[in-house]
Amino acid sequence: MRGVSQSAPTERFRSRSGLIPDTLPDVRRLITSRGVWLALSAAVAAVVIVAVVRSRRPKAVVPDPPPAPPPVAQWPPVPILGTPTAEDLRRYVHRPSFFDRPAVAKFLEPREPGPPLDAPTRRNLTRWGVAGLALAVLAAGTYLMESAVFSKEDADVVAEPVVMSPYAQVPEDAARYTEVREAYVEDPADADCGPGSATPRVRRPDPKVTRAVNRQWRRIETWLKANAPRSYRTLGKPAKAGTIAVAEAQMGLRFPDDLKASLLRHNGVVPVRDTWGFGFLGNGNMGVREIRDTWRMLCEIDSVDRAGPRDDWWDGRMIPVGANGSGDHLVVDSARRDIGYTDHEGTMSFEPGGTRIRSYHALLRTTADALESGGSIGWWKPEVVDGELEWKVL
Repeated sequence: MRGVSQSAPTERFRSRSGLIPDTLPDVRRLITSRGVWLALSAAVAAVVIVAVVRSRRPKAVVPDPPPAPPPVAQWPPVPILGTPTAEDLRRYVHRPSFFDRPAVAKFLEPREPGPPLDAPTRRNLTRWGVAGLALAVLAAGTYLMESAVFSKEDADVVAEPVVMSPYAQVPEDAARYTEVREAYVEDPADADCGPGSATPRVRRPDPKVTRAVNRQWRRIETWLKANAPRSYRTLGKPAKAGTIAVAEAQMGLRFPDDLKASLLRHNGVVPVRDTWGFGFLGNGNMGVREIRDTWRMLCEIDSVDRAGPRDDWWDGRMIPVGANGSGDHLVVDSARRDIGYTDHEGTMSFEPGGTRIRSYHALLRTTADALESGGSIGWWKPEVVDGELEWKVL
């Protein structure tokens, strides 16, 4: 029978690779499928082929390691300070220190913690610690109080003029220094730049002056609106009478009625893009706050009287009403009420443009005449460029 013929051989069985000893007869009896036998035969053949190929593959060549670099000679060949001798080595040999002694080492060895302190001892230590801390705080407080109250010294330092000499000081030089010092007299302070405190008081300008000022402003406004509309748009709104009163009190001056009436119609100028604000004789008009702030600034720069109030570069009784942006200002003398001009080079003149202008109302009238007639004010001539008023120097 077929089943008997396949299981009869017990010692060997035949395969494509030849005769192979039958080492697993029980397993062989369990495999009855011919396909399984073919698969096993193929696997065995593949293993044999792989083993043969690997045995015939040439071995990989391992490159030799790169040669070692030649040794670098020591530099310098001999130590710069020389080779230490045996005596040097003995001198610098380590010697036992104080901490190497047995007694010290034993003292520094960690010890086992002792028994905890009893309650009475802990209370005593706490009391002594609190008492010591209180004494330290008391001592520090006493020191600070003494420094703040009893040891304060007068720190006022009075500056005195100093005369410098390139030569060594000898008795003759000392005597000359004393003479120069005694002859030196400080310039008196400008009393107008240091007004006292005053209560603001609103003072209305004379109605006749107000009508005269408004008449000249209407002439200027009409001409600007028709010929220089860009400059016309820079005219400011009316100022408040209370604002003018506060500025007068803070400056210690009284504005002339024609200046006050002008501010009550146009409080300086307002900024307009790419347009210079309207003003007189090359200066932009100032509002009330600008007048006060500029007056304070000029008083900080020059607060002494070196000459008469109209002969110096600046005096506190002047009222700045215009500025050209370069440090020069158009001013009104609060005492004489005429128009002046102070520049950054240190001079003041009451003939702006080379002509006398006796009041702020006269400045308005002269400007209106020059605009309407095409004339000039001294060497200042108004012209229109791209709808904007400009003052040219003749």
